[in-house]
Amino acid sequence: MKYRRITFFKSYFQDFFDKQTVKVKTKIVWTFELIEDLQRVPETYLKHLENTDGLYEIRVQVASDIFRIFCFFDEGKLIVVANSFQKKTQKTPKKEIEMALKIKKEYEDSK
Repeated sequence: MKYRRITFFKSYFQDFFDKQTVKVKTKIVWTFELIEDLQRVPETYLKHLENTDGLYEIRVQVASDIFRIFCFFDEGKLIVVANSFQKKTQKTPKKEIEMALKIKKEYEDSK
């Protein structure tokens, strides 16, 4: 039984995904499946971003490379994937969060 369903909005995430190595793609897909299948997802993989309006980050690590995929919930069980980036510093770049919030608004306006 799946507890959640992940969907993409437009091609924001797909463009990023297409540029990744097979190893990274495999880990992203594995993480997505884990988030869909587990009743309680550990914060290691899915974490709410503080001080944002319902923004979450999916966390993917491949060796020393760290990736963040922004997403948000729609009607509880649907996770909408927004944008993504490779994390190179401790702090998440503000422009990436702003982009994710912009995509979230665009998604909500399109409904």
